[in-house]
Amino acid sequence: MVMRETEAEILPGRRSRVLTYHGSFPGPTIRAKSGRRTVITQVNALSQDAVVHLHGGHVHPDHDGYPMDVIEPGAARTYRYPNRQPGATLWYHDHSHHTEAEMVFRGLSGAYLIEDPAERALRLPSGRHDVTLMMRDARFDDDGQLLFEMDDFRYRNTLLVNGRPQPFMEVSRRKYRLRLMNASNERYFKLGLDDGGELVQIASDGGLLPAPVPATSVELSPGERVDVVVDFGRYRVGTKIVLENTAFDSSEETRQVMRFDVVRGAADHSRVPDRLRPMHDLGPAAKEREVKFSLDMTIPAFVIDGKIFDHHRIDATVRRGETEIWTVRNEDPMGIPHNVHLHGTHFQVLERSDRPLEGHERGWKDTVGVPVGGHVRFRVRFDDYTGRYLYHCHLLDHSSMGMMAQLEVVE
Repeated sequence: MVMRETEAEILPGRRSRVLTYHGSFPGPTIRAKSGRRTVITQVNALSQDAVVHLHGGHVHPDHDGYPMDVIEPGAARTYRYPNRQPGATLWYHDHSHHTEAEMVFRGLSGAYLIEDPAERALRLPSGRHDVTLMMRDARFDDDGQLLFEMDDFRYRNTLLVNGRPQPFMEVSRRKYRLRLMNASNERYFKLGLDDGGELVQIASDGGLLPAPVPATSVELSPGERVDVVVDFGRYRVGTKIVLENTAFDSSEETRQVMRFDVVRGAADHSRVPDRLRPMHDLGPAAKEREVKFSLDMTIPAFVIDGKIFDHHRIDATVRRGETEIWTVRNEDPMGIPHNVHLHGTHFQVLERSDRPLEGHERGWKDTVGVPVGGHVRFRVRFDDYTGRYLYHCHLLDHSSMGMMAQLEVVE
């Protein structure tokens, strides 16, 4: 796969310069199979360093996309992904030190779907009725070029779905699986249908939930994913349904995400079973850990436990196979939202201080929002590899400004 700059028609009639994987905005969707290794050689044809991180992948640290493991211009790096994990909706994106926010904003991200036989046997909607919707916001200048300024989220008021502004999709009168991915740098989404129709949550960051959870809306912080089933069979042909965003910072410009047009009838042999995939027990915690996210006004910089990221420093030491409980607090004095993403594993959220857990938050997670002035608690265990992994805020402008830390998994 070649990383290169090219042009794409994002706004109608305009050509925008973008950074791409293999010339595609967003990057190509990679379909992997659980238990079968995927090997990707990334060639850097850009004019700057790049790093590729498989977000949600259980991979060796050498292949995780560590910020200092750069691919220099004109060079290549081979990433090996064992896919020894259940089927799930993952994504890949740039993670170069201090520049990941701009690189992802300009296009370096794509979907990575792991499929497994056990999931296929459930007869969930599949094939062309299994649709990935990669959502993000963007800002353009008067010439139609992407305009990046660090932490300027208030001005990123063009919503894109799979690289298109507020598109529509023709659907049949039947069930669809929609893989909702928040690929924004900083924007939160609260997604629901404009008629209040049901979204049945079936999967979170790490794959299938234990059981389906009906909802009328789902909230996603940057980096989070949730798979939902929508039954368009309840609508007549000719109906138009809008997927809306009603998050706390939404506006008239950012309310309409996309539209579904019901255009035909169809046979439907798919189903949503009462049981999906049980979650294994991580066992009792051998250690509790507290992590504080904040803003140091004296620097100024976003910090974790009062420190800016330093790749020479190990911030936490974790024993492989040992369960821990983490409490992550948002103590930002300006009331700025943050979330937390762990590399190399998934975790089970136990509680959040602002509200009860939502459906997808009860499944396997690698990213979760941390309430302003509050906390989240989760149970986590690193089983796969030893070595260094990152944990950081996945509002990528924040991580680019230093809101990252690293842990080391040891025997």
